[in-house]
Amino acid sequence: MAYPSIPPPGMALAAYPHPVQLPPGWGALIVSANRGPYLVPAPTTCKLKIDGREVSGMAEGTFHIAVPAGEHEVKYTDLFGIPMITTRVVVHPGTAQQVSFRFGGWRNRVHDGQGADITRFGMWSNYSILLITLAVVGACCGGLVLIPMLAGANGS
Repeated sequence: MAYPSIPPPGMALAAYPHPVQLPPGWGALIVSANRGPYLVPAPTTCKLKIDGREVSGMAEGTFHIAVPAGEHEVKYTDLFGIPMITTRVVVHPGTAQQVSFRFGGWRNRVHDGQGADITRFGMWSNYSILLITLAVVGACCGGLVLIPMLAGANGS
């Protein structure tokens, strides 16, 4: 099996649906992502980035990504580049480190291969942001409706 092409600094990394043979001094990230509770799967609309470099070929499921050994910042960003989930992972030469991104109904989290939560930053999910927004708007609009009603009841 041939080595995957090693992208030069600044270029995108590639995700493979199968294990890849690693060049010397490189390791692998085994990244999995669920679809989340959304109508459109989260990995479809989000971008996976490792050390600021976009990973091409990533989708819902489990993928293997060859990376240089060392510490890496791994994150999913939304369409506008705003981080949704961020973590740091140490990859050793010749080994694979498993990372599982879980887009949830309440919060977005990331777990390692043993199931430990290794999230450095996990944004609230879109549904929880929508619920909070609706509650605030409902409270404000409800208050604006109640004021004239109460003023009318006191005046009669």
